[in-house]
Amino acid sequence: MSNTTKALENLIRQIKELNGKPVNKFAVAATIESLGIRDIDVLEDYGHPSILDLANYIYDLLDSPIYIDLKNKKQQEIEKKDQEIIRISSYITIRNKLFVKDYSTGLIHLFPVFFQIFTIIIFGFSLWTHDGFNELQSTAVVLGVILGLITTGGFVQVIGKQVSFYWYNNDFHMTKYAVLGIIKIGLKSILFLFVIALIFNFFVHLYPFLFLLIVFVYAFLIGALLLFIAPLYTIKQRWMITVCILSGSITSLLLYFYTQLHVYFIHWVGIIVVITCSIVYLNYFFKKTIKDKEAYTNEKPKIMLAVYRNFNYFFYGILLYSFVFLDRILAWSSTLNMNLPYIVYYEKDYEIGMDLAILVFFLLAGVLEYSIVSFNRFMEYYQRKLRYQEVEKFNAKLLKLYRNQLKTFFISSIIIAVFLYLIVTQSWGYSAGFDEPLSALSIKVFILGGFGYLFLTLGMLNVLYLYTLNQHQKPLIALMVAFVVNLLIGAFLSRIFSYEYSVIGMLIGSFVFMILTYRTTKKFLENLDYYYYAAY
Repeated sequence: MSNTTKALENLIRQIKELNGKPVNKFAVAATIESLGIRDIDVLEDYGHPSILDLANYIYDLLDSPIYIDLKNKKQQEIEKKDQEIIRISSYITIRNKLFVKDYSTGLIHLFPVFFQIFTIIIFGFSLWTHDGFNELQSTAVVLGVILGLITTGGFVQVIGKQVSFYWYNNDFHMTKYAVLGIIKIGLKSILFLFVIALIFNFFVHLYPFLFLLIVFVYAFLIGALLLFIAPLYTIKQRWMITVCILSGSITSLLLYFYTQLHVYFIHWVGIIVVITCSIVYLNYFFKKTIKDKEAYTNEKPKIMLAVYRNFNYFFYGILLYSFVFLDRILAWSSTLNMNLPYIVYYEKDYEIGMDLAILVFFLLAGVLEYSIVSFNRFMEYYQRKLRYQEVEKFNAKLLKLYRNQLKTFFISSIIIAVFLYLIVTQSWGYSAGFDEPLSALSIKVFILGGFGYLFLTLGMLNVLYLYTLNQHQKPLIALMVAFVVNLLIGAFLSRIFSYEYSVIGMLIGSFVFMILTYRTTKKFLENLDYYYYAAY
């Protein structure tokens, strides 16, 4: 094939992409000129005496019946969106089926968590817990898990925001660089925290060095686990999270039953298996995805700049985990009617109550998944269906959808409450799984904490609505207010009455968070047309 023929074929391809089926030869000529092709070069490069002659040749070619359905890129995109609208219209008639689908998807994504609950009930052991730990060992492990979650929580949020930006723009090179960069900074932050803790402990001597070392190893491994599995969620490889968690869990269970290793080491090996599995798959996935695809830019993303730009998300992630665990720290540091060997010391009955309470959040995760997926579907649907003069109708329909989803949320909450009540009170429930009844204190903490997690989950649902159109400042302010309320009330009650009343601080703080985010979300939906326009 001659160079002239190749050049002509390439030109025809470009015109097809730009014009689709051209209206006349003059439109083709205008497109040729817009590509920077000069009349004096046409004969040598394309074998035609002039641009008009070349345009006439191409127009006659594309005017043939075989190109009757030819569309340019923009027309193809519109056609694809029109097909999506048809699917969404059909969706209205099968809403219940999609509720089951989306709710199930949300629960499936939490399967690794439920599997840990299953193994601790059946075997008394999971990937990072063990019912044979004494109180000092439990303190070290739980503090390690809490510090790992809090330290990396902000980076996980940034991964979700920044990495998804590159991913949905098909810039896979930048996606990979951003993932690696954020993970590196997250791991360094845990090391930095450990060094600071060591220096502080050297002067104040709150805990023995070995205790701090165990705390740090758990914190580092749990933090690393979160950082390496978070990208799998963002790049839609969520099934791999379950595979990795199962691999680590099965490995640790085999070591637990068939070796004499200490439980600490078994936990660490299991978590390392999860991390290794994630690293191997991420490396494979990015190599496969990036292969033969050019990067949009040769510059690597400036990670600290990405963190700065997503500061509200970053701080929200840290503050959310801090809020969730604050009541535990307040309860375990109260000296009222307790003789604590260390400044923060694990208390079993309180932890059991809060572990049961947090099941409210996990079981409502499916409702969150359904609500946000449904909201995004309908927002796009009504945006394309309604005319620009019908903005009030657009806002009203989405506000009505939100209120309907709140009804779904509360109906689901009632069903979950009944289910958890049976687990706590019936002989086949908690007592059968752990061979001991729940203490009165655990039941009290469970009830108060359950309501707290209910309010917190609803607040988080509101935040997800706001996040859909990049409204991230007000959710952070609401969480900051809620955190202060949690701290002040929890500290006061746990120091004046009894340590378990720190859960009331979490309950009231969650209620405040729910109210503040509800008010913001309601105003957001009432003016959704403005926020939709501003986001793009």
